[in-house]
Amino acid sequence: MVNPWFDPGMFAWIPGTLLGVVGGGIGGPLAGVFASKGKFKKLVIGFFAAILVMSAGLLISGCIAYFSDQPYGVWYGLGFPGLLGLIIFGTLIFVVLNQYREAELRKTMAKDI
Repeated sequence: MVNPWFDPGMFAWIPGTLLGVVGGGIGGPLAGVFASKGKFKKLVIGFFAAILVMSAGLLISGCIAYFSDQPYGVWYGLGFPGLLGLIIFGTLIFVVLNQYREAELRKTMAKDI
């Protein structure tokens, strides 16, 4: 077995916690406040895209750690948050895009009246 990249007992919780706090704590309110009003579309979609890229990076890091015989806490601590992030935020980006479409439809309907 090779030397672990980091101490799994001390640091394995950090990637998942950061992804949850940043993604859920910032991304949720951003989408909830701005998407329903149809504002700051580039910011919100860009934020979700950045979270997806970070999640993919975590998943790839976890796979590399798994195949390089890192301990369970290392590959699981990196891979599982990455997988969850891709599933959750990959699904939510479509919900946010739909909210922007509905907001645009409301704006055009209000102009027609």
